[in-house]
Amino acid sequence: MKHRCAHYALPLLVGLPLTALADVPRVAVDIPPVHSLVAKVMGDRGSPELFIQPGASPHGYSLRPSEADALDKADLVVWVSNDLTPWLSGPVENLASDARHLELMRVPDINTFAYREGATFDVADHDHDHDHDHDHDHGHDHHHDGQDPHGWMDPDNARRWLDVIARQLGELDPENADYYRKNAASSQQQLEALEQAIAERLANSDSTRFIVFHDAYQYFEKAFNLSAAGAISIGDASSPSPARIEAIQTLVNDEGIQCVFSEPQFNPQIVESVFGDTDAYIGVMDPLGVDLTPGPELYDALLNQMADEIQHCTNAM
Repeated sequence: MKHRCAHYALPLLVGLPLTALADVPRVAVDIPPVHSLVAKVMGDRGSPELFIQPGASPHGYSLRPSEADALDKADLVVWVSNDLTPWLSGPVENLASDARHLELMRVPDINTFAYREGATFDVADHDHDHDHDHDHDHGHDHHHDGQDPHGWMDPDNARRWLDVIARQLGELDPENADYYRKNAASSQQQLEALEQAIAERLANSDSTRFIVFHDAYQYFEKAFNLSAAGAISIGDASSPSPARIEAIQTLVNDEGIQCVFSEPQFNPQIVESVFGDTDAYIGVMDPLGVDLTPGPELYDALLNQMADEIQHCTNAM
């Protein structure tokens, strides 16, 4: 394992547990939900390092020196996808060339979906099967097509990723491989229970129609039988075009949609430009957990937070 140069006098080793003798893998991760999943597996052995600051948009980012250093020293780099952070491929290759790389959306047998087309979503899309073929051409504003990389919002994907993270850590730190496997298994059981609890909470929300800030939530929607009606902005969170705003306004008026979700990272005036002075419930749907404390509990809190907002929306209608 790289970046380790330590010499110990023999007397200092007496009485130390064997696990203390092994280097803890240095892990660099991109966003808080992924950081949380890695932290669950690492447990008391160590903490992963975020190289995209909480609250920053992962779609475009400039690494700080400390974050570049975290990549340079990493034994394992875990990130969602080049589709989410296209700017990241260069720094990962240049700064972490001798580290292991784990791109989560390339893990086999996870649920994947193509981006939805346009400002409004066909409710029939809600029942589409999982898409494991990404060669189709899906027209979208600013060529926003291909695989939707927001897969962390599906707890089924998260459970699969816990296994892969544990395996990677175990190969880097064989003495503690069983520890990582047990942490992953325990976390999977907890996530399964959480998914069931949220499904029960949202059982009456299957007909709730709402507008999201940008198309980042279909993994959560499909996991819990929900249906967003459309998205105000395209996935890179740029300002919507007048035609897009008009399409959303028409949808809201035609279907009587009463809920819209902004995001804490972006200008709320964009939402106001669409809904104006209506009585619509305006909530906050946050795919990254900006206001949550980074750590192993963040992922669960993120799913619960989104479920809370859907329940508020259902009750407001």
